[in-house]
Amino acid sequence: MTTYTLPTEGLVSKPAHELAAMIQAGEITSREVTQAFLDRIAETDGEIGAFLHVGPEEALAAADAVDAQVNEGGTPASALAGVPLALKDLLVTTDAPTTAASKMLEGYMSPYDATVVKKLREAGIPILGKTNLDEFAMGSSTENSAYKKTKNPHDLERVPGGSGGGTAAALAAGQAPLGIGTDTGGSIRQPASLTGTVGVKPTYGGVSRYGVIACASSLDQVGPCANTVLDTALLHEIIGGHDEFDATSVDKQMPSLADAAREGAKGDLSGVKIGRIKQFNRPGTQDGVRERIDAAYEQLAAQGAEIVEVDCPSFDDVMGAYYIIQMSEVSSNLARFDGMRYGLRTGDDGTHSAEEVMAITRGEGFGSEVKRRIILGTYALSVGYYDAYYLQAQRVRTLIAQDFERAFELCDVIAGPAVPSTAFKLGEKVDDPLAMYNFDLFTLPLNLAGLPGMSVPVGMASDTGLPVGLQLIAPAFADDRIYRVGAAVEAGLAASEN
Repeated sequence: MTTYTLPTEGLVSKPAHELAAMIQAGEITSREVTQAFLDRIAETDGEIGAFLHVGPEEALAAADAVDAQVNEGGTPASALAGVPLALKDLLVTTDAPTTAASKMLEGYMSPYDATVVKKLREAGIPILGKTNLDEFAMGSSTENSAYKKTKNPHDLERVPGGSGGGTAAALAAGQAPLGIGTDTGGSIRQPASLTGTVGVKPTYGGVSRYGVIACASSLDQVGPCANTVLDTALLHEIIGGHDEFDATSVDKQMPSLADAAREGAKGDLSGVKIGRIKQFNRPGTQDGVRERIDAAYEQLAAQGAEIVEVDCPSFDDVMGAYYIIQMSEVSSNLARFDGMRYGLRTGDDGTHSAEEVMAITRGEGFGSEVKRRIILGTYALSVGYYDAYYLQAQRVRTLIAQDFERAFELCDVIAGPAVPSTAFKLGEKVDDPLAMYNFDLFTLPLNLAGLPGMSVPVGMASDTGLPVGLQLIAPAFADDRIYRVGAAVEAGLAASEN
């Protein structure tokens, strides 16, 4: 194991809500906080590889604007004003390149900001830079990036998860107190589990996807990441809400997520029913993970929750259904990267036809995993196979959603492992796509059903000494439930360690 020193003191070790309070009280400036994290990135990212782009000038300018407002006695733009953030390089920005970790978009500058980015700016949150990911968010280890491999701060020989490993690694390494990720099949929750951070996939439609480079449109969801449940809740409240520019955005008011987190932190879950899915108790789950999850159930029961078993039989078919739908939508969405309109263009030397330039560009611009998914998705959508594959997968999707509906008649929140093991070694699964896909088995059902989910740390596995995350699942637009239970889990773990 190649160890790495995680932050334990100074500004970079403090939770975001504490930093925000200090800034608003005038105890410290946003510039000082932002500079501390920029310094941390400069000192450590050569080892971690979390960032694809860092923008010190832009971040400090945003921090100065917050400080000016504080000095004038103005009302804070948000509960996290002045606290900097790491942004997954899948959301377009006008002041920094957006590459989706692909050669296809190397150096691309967007003419507009994603809605989430716009909300972050309006909330007074400086953006430190853009974080690494698996190319076009396709992968489970952040090893598929065209530019670099991100390492897990808990062990530099292991992956931080994917596709949002850059954001999760930045949080764990003390390079940022807040982060934004996207979750198509677990890309927020799975890296959170492997790095010991908190990551939330909101209800589908609860956070705008406008300005997010699409992977699979019916599955993608932007979400908040942080080192505490309360910080994640506060960030979620900033980025959430209806957006007229996103056709999938839902105009629905949710209860206060921050209040739910504060209530949960009291540690009382009396009257709450926690579901334990039969299908998540699978052979092959690492012993150390199983031990931590079992201990989490015991802690929840000790806090007053009732643990009930629920049966979701359609989950046995989740893998095939998810990847047929995901790859089919990938095939459709990535057709726009054709070497003609924007981005990479190769082979345009006057000797090739437009069709040949498209083929050459796509061959050189896309990595192997992206090509694999485009090819398989195109096959599933082709004449003669659409009914047999894509249509059948959508039927299974409906069955999975119905299984969840029945489960939530018996419980308020479902809890289980986020992933079947702790972080695996770099290079261990890169030549085995099926093993990589199977690693997301526990996170996929939520995306198919559009439900909210959280990964919250529950300690270190006894057999590897690496972080384990507990996944919490709630009904659609009941995101407040996962924050309440997540904060209770966090409080119980902190009490047991003191």
